[in-house]
Amino acid sequence: MVAWIAVSLATTPVSFAQQNLPELGDPSAAFLSGAQERKLGEAVMRQIRGSGGYLNDPEVNGYLNELGNRLVTAIPGAPFDFEFFAMADSSINAFALPGGFVGVNTGLILLAQSESELASVLGHEITHVTQHHIARGIGNQRDALLMALGALAAAVLASRSHSSSSGDMTQGAIAAAQGLAIQSQINFTRQNEEEADRLGFERTYAAGFEPTAMAGFFERLQKASIWFEGNSPSYFHDHPETYQRIAEAQARAYTKPFRQVPDSLDFHMVRALLRSYEGTPRDATLFFENAIAERKFNNEIASHYGLVAALLRAQDFKRAQKELSELEKTAPPHPMIEGMAGQVLTQSGQLHAAIVRYQAALVRYPRKMQLVYDYPDALLKDNQAAKAVAFLSDQLQRFPSDGPLHQLAARGYAALGKQLLEHQHQAEFYAWQGNLKAAVVQLELAVKAGDGDFYQISVAESRLRAVRQELADQEKSGSGPRRTG
Repeated sequence: MVAWIAVSLATTPVSFAQQNLPELGDPSAAFLSGAQERKLGEAVMRQIRGSGGYLNDPEVNGYLNELGNRLVTAIPGAPFDFEFFAMADSSINAFALPGGFVGVNTGLILLAQSESELASVLGHEITHVTQHHIARGIGNQRDALLMALGALAAAVLASRSHSSSSGDMTQGAIAAAQGLAIQSQINFTRQNEEEADRLGFERTYAAGFEPTAMAGFFERLQKASIWFEGNSPSYFHDHPETYQRIAEAQARAYTKPFRQVPDSLDFHMVRALLRSYEGTPRDATLFFENAIAERKFNNEIASHYGLVAALLRAQDFKRAQKELSELEKTAPPHPMIEGMAGQVLTQSGQLHAAIVRYQAALVRYPRKMQLVYDYPDALLKDNQAAKAVAFLSDQLQRFPSDGPLHQLAARGYAALGKQLLEHQHQAEFYAWQGNLKAAVVQLELAVKAGDGDFYQISVAESRLRAVRQELADQEKSGSGPRRTG
């Protein structure tokens, strides 16, 4: 045991010395480079998309990205392009992944009473990424291991001179070493959370949101925890809450001038859309009917929008169309209303009217992903595959890694009888979803399809080699990266 410890202590610092340490005292790049962090984050995202927990809702994810990137750009110098996404989970939580990925549970979005509160949570999670807390955490674990090994080595060596009690001393040394490692990790987690609170607050304030939002959100969570039958919200588990942290958030807010920031219509409409997904379709419809009748809402337009969404979910298309017409009389022009109108028309079988509406909306909102997905879907349902494929080809030039666009393209090429391209795009959708084995099968079918030209076959073969290598690396590693709360 002593020899093994000696070798560990002698060799581990050498591996540290072989790394090129970054400037400004940041040790994170000694353990994970920026490219490695991004690769780890992408790997986790594929797992999340394939797990069923990922909320594949363009409206919700589009809003989160608009809000999140407003925060990212408020303070220049972010090390990654960020991607924000929702998890279909009613628990109250949010988390960060390495490389610029931030997830938010739908339960937290619904709990937030203002856009500033939601922004304060995103600001906290963004800081975990910008400060490389996962990479630094890996380094901290290495340091904690060295401390534990050192304590164990010293105790074991000392026990050699006290042979009568060497067994007890060795057991005590093991317990002490474990305690050192655990305490080091607890301290590092607290440091991360304190740093995320402090820098996240500055980012949220710089983006123009209310300075009191985070303290208010924490206070409500703390008070609400008594209703969870002894189990605090998930956000408390991943973000260790104390009254001291709440007090610190309040103290930071008092250093800034009071600022009351109105919520965007998008914030209210996204929350209404999420609320329309809860319970049965009838439950959701009744919720919005009662809210409108009793005027118990934060935003009237959003409540009517939520009612249309609930009626659409209940497949009450006639009433959904009637309520939509009433909504459009009072609501300002908005891409989410355009998307809802297209859905009502498409699902009720009015494909020609839906296509016309989507075409007009895309002129005004060309980057609205709900419209970008729904327009070619309506074309495919109307047997206009060639037109759908032409549109999707242009969109994939803009969004080459977008999985749902590849899935739509696969449907389009299948309708046109182009097997190589069908299987190739289906493979890209599976790869985006994290199912690399299925992606390999699809690419093998693409290579064997026999209806592609030399260039198309070469591209498929090259992609097949890359995905096979990625699958082999994944199977070899056998473990996934972590996330930070």
